[in-house]
Amino acid sequence: MKDLVIRDYQVMREIGILLICLILAEGVNAGAIIAYHRPWYELFTQIGYVVCFGLGLYVSIAIIRLIVLLIRKIFKI
Repeated sequence: MKDLVIRDYQVMREIGILLICLILAEGVNAGAIIAYHRPWYELFTQIGYVVCFGLGLYVSIAIIRLIVLLIRKIFKI
C-alpha cells in the first residue's frame, strides 16, 4: 500500500483558505449587524452561525476546486 503524504505547504494553504472563509463569514455577520441595526455584541454571540457559514463556504470552495481539478485532468490543461 502507498503512503499518503501531505506536504506542509499544502496544509498551510488549506488552513489559509479556511481562515479566509471564516474572516469572510465574520465580515458578512458584521455587515448584517450594520444593515439591520443590531447591537454589536451579536458579533460574538452569533459565532456558532458564523463558524457554520464559514465551514459551508470552505466546503463549497473545495467542491469548486475539485471540479476544476477534474476538468483540468480530463482536458490535460
